[in-house]
Amino acid sequence: MELTTLIPQFGGLIWTLIAFFVALSVIVAIHEYGHYIVGKWTGIFPEVFSLGFGPVLYSRVDSFGTKWQFAALPFGGYVKFRGDANPSGGVDAEAVGGLNEAEMRSTMTGAPLWARTATVAAGPLFNFALSIIIFTGVFMFRGVVAEPLAVGDLRALPAQQELVAGDEVIAIAGKAPPSFEDPVAYEAFLKALPQTPTLEFTVLRDGAETIVSGPYVYPPIATQIAPRSAAGDAGMRQGDVIVRIDGQDIFAFDQLKQRVEGSEGATLALDVWRNGEILPIDLTPKRVDEPQPDNSFQTFYRIGIVGGMAFEPATETPGFGEALSTGVSQVGAIMSGSLSGLWHMATGAISTCNLSGPIGIAETSGDMASQGTASFIWFIAVLSTAVGLLNLFPVPVLDGGHLVFFAYEAVSGRKPSDRALRVLMSIGLTAILALMIFALTNDLFCP
Repeated sequence: MELTTLIPQFGGLIWTLIAFFVALSVIVAIHEYGHYIVGKWTGIFPEVFSLGFGPVLYSRVDSFGTKWQFAALPFGGYVKFRGDANPSGGVDAEAVGGLNEAEMRSTMTGAPLWARTATVAAGPLFNFALSIIIFTGVFMFRGVVAEPLAVGDLRALPAQQELVAGDEVIAIAGKAPPSFEDPVAYEAFLKALPQTPTLEFTVLRDGAETIVSGPYVYPPIATQIAPRSAAGDAGMRQGDVIVRIDGQDIFAFDQLKQRVEGSEGATLALDVWRNGEILPIDLTPKRVDEPQPDNSFQTFYRIGIVGGMAFEPATETPGFGEALSTGVSQVGAIMSGSLSGLWHMATGAISTCNLSGPIGIAETSGDMASQGTASFIWFIAVLSTAVGLLNLFPVPVLDGGHLVFFAYEAVSGRKPSDRALRVLMSIGLTAILALMIFALTNDLFCP
């Protein structure tokens, strides 16, 4: 048993906080290491590398002279370079006053513009790199659906199942399945299948064609439970199969989807098959704003389960180049979706409740960790992309704000005045605190 799967059994706040702090610590450590190592490479001396803020719990000084420390408040971290007034930057006039030219070169204020720009940009870029590495590794580990379609592992279902692992699927209900790489043809294939609980599968088994019975291709099974969803709140688990809704038998995931979307938020009485037992579960679908292919959003009612095939398709390991390309695309999709979501919230097109604060992120951390290590690592990658993107926003105190200052310096040939920097930093800090309070309010009062 995976350690992370013990979380639902113990439950409670402490395990959620542990998952949250683990995820946050990994992301912050990678972000700050980007600042640290690029600053070091470009000749800027890192005096302190800190995970957390406040009183120092443990520290040591390495051979290079950098102090590495763990602090009591594990809500972030920082790298303090020589000449910085504080972890957020700024110039310590007293500290730099007695430095010679060579020593000034090792400070953020005295380093050339290219070195400062590279050092500041490295934090978000390292977050993106972490996400790409994780996504690439996950895609290579999980593999892609092999062609032709074959049965991998069988799922536990309350239905007739004559398929066996290794069967090559030649036809379903007399129709040959198209490639997964052609989503239009595959969707048309599914719609053309008979709407019956049992289908006829023509398979190649041990070198000979045979016809066997199997369940509907996409049954109402929960292969994954979305975090902070109605299904999760009601206690549903991965592997649960919904066999009835309000007393009506169902056998297809589309039937479940239609009933949920047509509920208008009314509570549904589900009969759920789990390990041979039927459990009654009542849940209320939630309104969810979902991104569309054209970057717009549409509101649906959802219970928060991800479906899947009646069997896990056999997979093959993709090439590194293909997996890397998919990983990069995944990061791009997260960034595009995040920006689109923020824009639609700002314009009032979708609810501002889509913005989560620390409580919501912590709850999501716990939910993803409870579904296994792979889900939790995937969540870390998603959150790392979000943190990197947030830090690139052109807001003073964030990395993006510093990059704007550097752009001004590159164009004008001079740095912004200390007074202007202080005012802008105060405005930026106020804006960030206001956003955090707003997001926290969402966590507390949004449904």
